[in-house]
Amino acid sequence: MMAFGEGNYWTRTTVPCIRGFPFSANAIRVAVAAGSYSISSSPLAHPNQVHLTVNVTPWTTLFKRKRMGLCSKWLTGLDPQQGVIIHAWFVKGSLPAPPPSLPLILIGPGTGCASFRGFVEERAVQSRSCSTGPVLFFFEKGGGFYVAFSREQEQKVYVQHKMREKSQRIWNLLCEGASIYVVSSSTKMPSDVFSGFEEIVSKENGFPRESAVRWLRAMVRAGKYHVEAGS
Repeated sequence: MMAFGEGNYWTRTTVPCIRGFPFSANAIRVAVAAGSYSISSSPLAHPNQVHLTVNVTPWTTLFKRKRMGLCSKWLTGLDPQQGVIIHAWFVKGSLPAPPPSLPLILIGPGTGCASFRGFVEERAVQSRSCSTGPVLFFFEKGGGFYVAFSREQEQKVYVQHKMREKSQRIWNLLCEGASIYVVSSSTKMPSDVFSGFEEIVSKENGFPRESAVRWLRAMVRAGKYHVEAGS
């Protein structure tokens, strides 16, 4: 829908157009897409509950208007003391549940950290009754938690930078049989993370870069390197 006379016509959403042309509102039916969120809790830690990790990020449009996500803003306005019926559906994820003893390297930039909150909760509960493997958890903005504040400062720091800082520890865990899990809403981030692992394997083991790539691809084929990406 176009709105003439306000700069870039194609960047206007439905609501500003209705405000600009109120006479057309009766002829418009707005379909709101359902919100999709990762489950960020463990059924072992919270039986019969499902937790979400939601960030409300405001932004300013080209027309200098403040905006926030429709579903996330609505969720923050709910009263936890009042019952609210929400229609929900569950889709099986693509990440396999790791056994308790398996060392884990978790990479969750941005919204990717939501899934790993459940991983960490599950491992914490398991540790009460059996021996559990170590966990390295790298995430942006926000055993070993390494946080990269990629948008909070002039010099951007991403998970790849934190991975380089812990290069030897990552390599030691890989030598112990650790599995790698990468979750991101970005389709580009996983390739950047893979390049970061290439650098670490090459540096710590003295491999040529090409050999490091083959070593990591062997992990993928063996089911030791998992990626879930895309919004």
